Amino acid sequence: MITKPARVALQLQPEHASYRKIRDCVAEAEDLGVDVIFNWDHFFPLSGDPDGMHFECWTMLAAWAESTSNVEFGPLVSCNGYRNPELLADMARTVDHISDGRLILGVGAGWCERDFVEYGYEFPPDGKRLDDLAQALPRIESRMSRMNPAPTRKIPVLIGGEGEKKTLPLVARHADIWHSFADPDTIERKLAVLRGHCTAIGRDIAEIEVSTGVWGGPSHVGDPDVLGPRLRKLGVSLFTVGIGGPDYDLGILRKWIDWRDRDRAGQG
Repeated sequence: MITKPARVALQLQPEHASYRKIRDCVAEAEDLGVDVIFNWDHFFPLSGDPDGMHFECWTMLAAWAESTSNVEFGPLVSCNGYRNPELLADMARTVDHISDGRLILGVGAGWCERDFVEYGYEFPPDGKRLDDLAQALPRIESRMSRMNPAPTRKIPVLIGGEGEKKTLPLVARHADIWHSFADPDTIERKLAVLRGHCTAIGRDIAEIEVSTGVWGGPSHVGDPDVLGPRLRKLGVSLFTVGIGGPDYDLGILRKWIDWRDRDRAGQG
């Protein structure tokens, strides 16, 4: 089920590092030829010192829109609970214009209770947060269609998560990209469920790019059981390497970029 060319993303986790280091890492990753650079939408580090250095998501994305030239970028993912949907649509449209059409709008229900509580947001149960996301997505789409100027393109929407009853139906209806952090066996099962949701609404699942987080390298060429080739056979085309601060080591990212180039040349 290989339907789209392989792409590689970096999730640059904005924790424990100065903005200068973050900016330099973004520049280095773009120079290496990465396809997408994501950050995340949290207010505190998720690893190491929980009160360590950290920076906000969307103001950073606006800076990346100016400091980069070719790479796509976006949040993995923007938390629906932190911003009014119409405001989020306007923010995304503005960053889209600043970057000349390179933004990916990742959006999700959010999960980190500390983020909600310390910034004064209500932290409802999981099901309520997903219901709120279901209500927000059409509002985002509606606002996008009415803004002047309009976005430079149909901004790709990425939805993350694996829930079969609420999240995957939202992916089928609204997403251009589905992202998970699952292992290959789980991805295979979830894709079968997603295919069913797409069929139910008359959508071709091939319209949705499949993205996953990866740890470690794609391994050596020629072994059908290593991570990269196995995920490709399932239909994964966007491989996201997560790297945290304070010192951003892009060694694993380089391996995935090299593997991507071999895969595109038919040698993966």
